[in-house]
Amino acid sequence: MSPYVPGKPISELEREYGISGIIKLASNENPYGPSPRALEAMRGALDSVWLYPDGSGHELKQALAAHLRVPAACLTLGNGSNELLLMLAETFLTAQSSAVCSQYGFAIYPLVTRATGARCIEAPANAPGGAMPYGHDLAAMAGAIAADTRVVFIANPNNPTGTWVERAQLRSFISAAPAHTLIVLDEAYLEFAALSGCGDGLSWLSVQPNLVVVRTFSKAYGLAGVRVAYAVSHPEVAEALNRYRPAFNVSNVAQAGATAALADQAHVADAAHRIVAERERMAAALRAMGMSCAPSAANFLMVEVGPGAARVYEQLLRGGVIVRPLGGYGLAQHLRVSVGLPAQNDRLLALLAQLLRAP
Repeated sequence: MSPYVPGKPISELEREYGISGIIKLASNENPYGPSPRALEAMRGALDSVWLYPDGSGHELKQALAAHLRVPAACLTLGNGSNELLLMLAETFLTAQSSAVCSQYGFAIYPLVTRATGARCIEAPANAPGGAMPYGHDLAAMAGAIAADTRVVFIANPNNPTGTWVERAQLRSFISAAPAHTLIVLDEAYLEFAALSGCGDGLSWLSVQPNLVVVRTFSKAYGLAGVRVAYAVSHPEVAEALNRYRPAFNVSNVAQAGATAALADQAHVADAAHRIVAERERMAAALRAMGMSCAPSAANFLMVEVGPGAARVYEQLLRGGVIVRPLGGYGLAQHLRVSVGLPAQNDRLLALLAQLLRAP
């Protein structure tokens, strides 16, 4: 097994190159940060950090249940969505079973599958020249489901491509899946996707007991640093997951911040609208430079730079801009660029234009 390699931290680049004024556009974080209410609630929670958090996450679950209009018994809290994905694999996979994911899907899916000893079946992705290049090919994924497949991972929209699956197609896929196969729908970028015509799957839970929807507070809610996410599923699935959930896995600071963030939907919506507008502006500017961008319903763009992508990545680092190389995904000619603040995006675009003009 190879470990998951996160985006390069600012502090690491400072140590390596001795430069300052670095901007990070590598990990799809929300540059506008969390709601002021969330910050205030987290500061207040510091007064009780000497106590263990509420292991059941009661207050956060009740807030989520009201916000999502689902029973609290359907909820499982996680220390970020990565932990939930690992819990799903540990709960439902064994060395005698398999899981299906897409060729260019989130790197965590094969990692958590292999950690259980299960077989990972990678379905071919869409062709590069299609409407959703390198995105999920649901027909190929359906064909990859074997008799021993217990989990199918679908990210909608997908990371690192930004592409998505139309709601009707996704609904048909889930309906046709074997009843003994759990469909894990990863909606980490839901708040941005909703502005791009990419629907969510929460309304299908009442008729699809084998569906699990995973969401996070790390992206649109701006709480990546405190690690909190949740899964919504049939109560029996949630009960099984909660047996594997580590005790006190979500800190009291994270629970307080997430609960307060849920109550400030105006902040989330404002940030999402700003980011989506910037994403489209950046895509147009990059295309004007001669680069192609895959369609994106997330807060990032997958940019085809060409054979020199690794060199461009290194030159961007030396210019104080961190983006994400995608060689580890088998997309060596691409870079993934998170949408930052307008001034940060302008700096990236100017540096790229300068690099492209260089001999």
